Amino acid sequence: MIPEDLRYTAEHEWLAPSGADSFRVGITHFAQDSLGDIVFVQLPEAGATFQAGDALGEVESTKSVSEIYAPVAGEVVAVNPALEGAPELINSDPYGEGWLVELKAADPAAVDALLDAKAYGELTAG
Repeated sequence: MIPEDLRYTAEHEWLAPSGADSFRVGITHFAQDSLGDIVFVQLPEAGATFQAGDALGEVESTKSVSEIYAPVAGEVVAVNPALEGAPELINSDPYGEGWLVELKAADPAAVDALLDAKAYGELTAG
């Protein structure tokens, strides 16, 4: 199931609007399913800035460690505090309680260049 109202990257991150110029970022169901049981998450501090494509953190599972990439340039304005004690939320609710960070986009229009649900579905189908 790929939520229709989100934007996606080819690296399996999603973005959801969460206020003026701000977006919640997480990893997709496809990504968490590929990783397996997530046991640790390393995320940046609020205030950190990133360019699109920069590594902004890591997700560690029983299988591997994967980097999380900034889908758009911006500043981290919030980090999901629940993940510190319960990283498995990413497995159980990747589009809800398992969100990672909130970014204030340097250029909110850049989000429009990301994949929509249909294009992301085509990417993951192959």
